[in-house]
Amino acid sequence: MGWVETTGGYAVTLDGTRVRCRNAAGRALKQVPAKLRDDAEVVRLRQLAEWLERHEHECRSQVDAWLVRSLPVPVGLLARVWPDEAWQGALRDLVVAPVGADGRAEADRAGFLRDADPERGLGIVDLDGDSVRLDCEQVLIPHPVLLEDLDDLREFATELGVEQGLEQLFREVWQRPETAGGTALEWGAYADAKFEELRHATARAVSYGYRVRGGYAICPLTEDGRALEAAYWIGDDYPEAEAYTGGLEWRVDGGRRLPIGEVGPVAWSEGLRMAASVYAGRVVKNEDEEGEL
Repeated sequence: MGWVETTGGYAVTLDGTRVRCRNAAGRALKQVPAKLRDDAEVVRLRQLAEWLERHEHECRSQVDAWLVRSLPVPVGLLARVWPDEAWQGALRDLVVAPVGADGRAEADRAGFLRDADPERGLGIVDLDGDSVRLDCEQVLIPHPVLLEDLDDLREFATELGVEQGLEQLFREVWQRPETAGGTALEWGAYADAKFEELRHATARAVSYGYRVRGGYAICPLTEDGRALEAAYWIGDDYPEAEAYTGGLEWRVDGGRRLPIGEVGPVAWSEGLRMAASVYAGRVVKNEDEEGEL
């Protein structure tokens, strides 16, 4: 945006989400002078910057929900939001696949999203490196655990110079081991992690965007049209109490625990992603390692 004149011959502008200032001689200053911090124009720009940051976060959160929950997205909606830089930053270069009449994603027509236009539809770079247009009403933003030949896709993305604003291709994924199945109701690989204080585990879960409820870190999910949640026990004592993590479980139908053998690939991967993120902040027992991760 342009420069806005303010008191004392100074001018201010917004550079991304940072307020910048120049003096009457036109020289850019390293920071806004203290005497201008309560100036009406400076306050207005700071409020705008805060709104832009919230808006960018909301856009990323929504696109992440589409990815994690495997929700088909109308092409018309993508075309409407595409001119917005915050939406475009979250969507550009994500792998998208058209949804066919049967409701399934057509993986052979997938590609990296480069444009969304109300008249011409979506422009992508397909997996052969050609720029094409998709003629469809909905697309799926596939979770990486569902993408075949993920390593090849990552290599191809690197060759194209793809820089995704939202983690998709380079998102960590966990495949369910063949030994994990049957009627067991929880996965214990991330149990018994010690935290000096419960609030450390809680803060770590919240910092990654997870909810904390009833002693569990919670990750809401949708798979094959069914709503469920992954829940990882982190403790329900007072915040300053020592805490140990427990098992990871998946729940459906208002709290019924789902047997591990029935957990789908996206729910499995995202549940373990949550547990691993919290677990990494534990107190390390081995004295040869750092005291805390």
